[in-house]
Amino acid sequence: MRDGQWANVYFDLDKVWSVSKGDGVIVAVIDSGIDANHPDLAGSLLPGYDPEDQGRELKPTDEHGTGMASLIAGHGHGGDGGVVGLAPGVKILPVYRGDGGAMQEGIKWAVDHGAKVINISQVTTVSGPADFADAVAYALQHKVLVVAGTGNDAGPVRTPANTPGVLAVGAVDKNQKIWSKSNYGPEVLLTAPGVDIVTAAPTSTGPCSNSYCIASGTSDATAYVSAAAALVFAKYPDLTPGQVAERLVKTAAAPAGVSQLPDLRYGYGVVRPYEALTANVPAGSAQGPLAAAGAAAGAGATPSATVETPGGPGGGGAAGSDGLSSPEAVTGIKQSSSKSSLPLIVGVAGALVVVLVVVVVIAAANSRKRRRTSGPQPLVGVPGPYPPGQGWPPVQQQQPYYGPPVQQQQPYYGPPQQQTPYQQPHQGGGWQ
Repeated sequence: MRDGQWANVYFDLDKVWSVSKGDGVIVAVIDSGIDANHPDLAGSLLPGYDPEDQGRELKPTDEHGTGMASLIAGHGHGGDGGVVGLAPGVKILPVYRGDGGAMQEGIKWAVDHGAKVINISQVTTVSGPADFADAVAYALQHKVLVVAGTGNDAGPVRTPANTPGVLAVGAVDKNQKIWSKSNYGPEVLLTAPGVDIVTAAPTSTGPCSNSYCIASGTSDATAYVSAAAALVFAKYPDLTPGQVAERLVKTAAAPAGVSQLPDLRYGYGVVRPYEALTANVPAGSAQGPLAAAGAAAGAGATPSATVETPGGPGGGGAAGSDGLSSPEAVTGIKQSSSKSSLPLIVGVAGALVVVLVVVVVIAAANSRKRRRTSGPQPLVGVPGPYPPGQGWPPVQQQQPYYGPPVQQQQPYYGPPQQQTPYQQPHQGGGWQ
């Protein structure tokens, strides 16, 4: 498993840990619950919270939450066995994502119970940023940083990552190229490794065997940025969330070929924890880049048309890795990581789109033929005259279709969404 964690080489963990392991910092993980018995997380979890008091914060409903916790605070086991996270010295505060407004409630609970960083590797399609504004403001007032994934459908940044004051994170591959399904927009501040990421998985539930998974998504990138923020808080405890974000942003690796930052896809670049810990970076304003990201989002900036789409350059991960619902779906919620078991759903959706396009083309051709033979004919109940060269109804450009509504990232508009199940990294004894 350790050999499969390519991000560890990128981060150069020995250098990072020579400065900080995150000791003394609490990171809340609002997700699908975390397996406290996993050998890579044993002793790293604090008593957590389930808004419905069912104990699901420690009884995971799928593998997602355990995976995110392992990227933050995993410490491996048995020497070189298992998964290690970027900040193995931190303590994890498990918070079950719940339903409805439970995620906002979870943010406030985590703030009141000592969290310095709140990791939300989830998105919702039910609620918008206004629904999270009070909870995020509450966190910032108490010097707590909220980090969230942008989403996994190559569209605009989703809620809660598009909420002013949240540090929004996109995903890159091992070549530091943007993942083709990483959502984009003016809210993006940072990117981090998020393609073919090995994580821990619950020992008692989920589709992953041998207690480990592999997946791609902005969920994983978000967990790494949350861990990096925890490292900085551990060394500079007096910094505000905005000033921690300032260190991470000012020391990020600028993406190749990008001339102006922030970029809609990369933000300010790929996070570099060691540089964030050691560089000479002025503290700056209390709000730091979080205020600028919020202002850009509020201004309604339009994402660039050059953003890569699924299947384009930089794509990676398993087929169907679009953040669709996990086995136990929550309405309106998606996780920020990918699953490998959804190619049929995606294929059917694509076929429906193709059929729709063919029908529209045939109808348009027949309409043009009628106009050539008999000229424009008024239709009963339809306004006229028609604009030059155009029949009725006027053609309207459709919005991009991203497939059926996902439930779970569990990238947000209502209850949290989850990532799709991970693939088993070892098959036949070899790395896949």
